[in-house]
Amino acid sequence: MVITHPRPACGRSLEQVVAECVDAGAPAIQLRDKTADSRALTRTAARLRAITKSAGATLIVNDRLDVALATGADGVHLGPDDVTVPAARDIAPPDFIIGYSTDDPEEARRAGAAGADYLGVGAVFGTRSKPGLANEAIGPDRVRLVREASRLPCLGIGGITLQNAPEVLETGAGIAVLSTVMSAPDPGAVVRELLPIARGEGGCRR
Repeated sequence: MVITHPRPACGRSLEQVVAECVDAGAPAIQLRDKTADSRALTRTAARLRAITKSAGATLIVNDRLDVALATGADGVHLGPDDVTVPAARDIAPPDFIIGYSTDDPEEARRAGAAGADYLGVGAVFGTRSKPGLANEAIGPDRVRLVREASRLPCLGIGGITLQNAPEVLETGAGIAVLSTVMSAPDPGAVVRELLPIARGEGGCRR
């Protein structure tokens, strides 16, 4: 999963960068923008939905269930401070994807029982994309514990690069990347480099 930044470092528009990523084969995009107001975020989500739909890719909206539902996105990714997983499941369509963020095995089990479809687990290697997490690295072993406890698909997130992605994949989890792609001068090229790693080609296993 590629997680977006509202201003990609390459200088091209977010829409163009997302198009490059899905054209390169990215199977899922998560729209993440903590600063946009509801109207702006809805406009962006609608544009990205058209791009991802034409490419057969999945679009997830971070935090905002209302925006995800209004724009026909495939799902939402929720955190502890957002609407609860049961509340989202009650009003969402049957095939709507609900992700949830946790690095705690017990909370992961509860999220699965409440109706979450997958978990985002991190920050695996620390991250600067969220305040206060630069030095908070849970490590791949915690990802494995959460995956085994929840029995849900998990995505390791936080500080994941081409070099350390195999460590996460070896836990049986997938990967979600933000800075590695959004900070690159050629985001599509990075996606093309990541995909063989994620598929277990070149010696790492999924």
